[in-house]
Amino acid sequence: MKRLVQVVVTIATLCVGTAAMANEAAATAASGSNGSGMAYAYAAAIAIGIAAFGGALGQGMGIFSALGSIGRNPSAANKITTPMIIGLAMIESLVIYALVIALMLVLKI
Repeated sequence: MKRLVQVVVTIATLCVGTAAMANEAAATAASGSNGSGMAYAYAAAIAIGIAAFGGALGQGMGIFSALGSIGRNPSAANKITTPMIIGLAMIESLVIYALVIALMLVLKI
């Protein structure tokens, strides 16, 4: 039942978003714009979505491994924590780079 509710909510969200974008596309078509900005918006949304998913997955795996190592050898916690924090910062910087690229696509810089 829970899965069915999730599917229905997802479909409803997609339908509402599609209708809103269709209305905007009709307005831009009436004003003479070619609508290529919508392609950039979709590309930016997909890029930041993939980057956020990959970054979250990488951070989760990194923290899982670090905490597992600390659990097996608590005396090595100081040697494990610093490289873990540096690794998390590097992963987060990749997500921020993806955000910058997505903003460049949307703003067409």
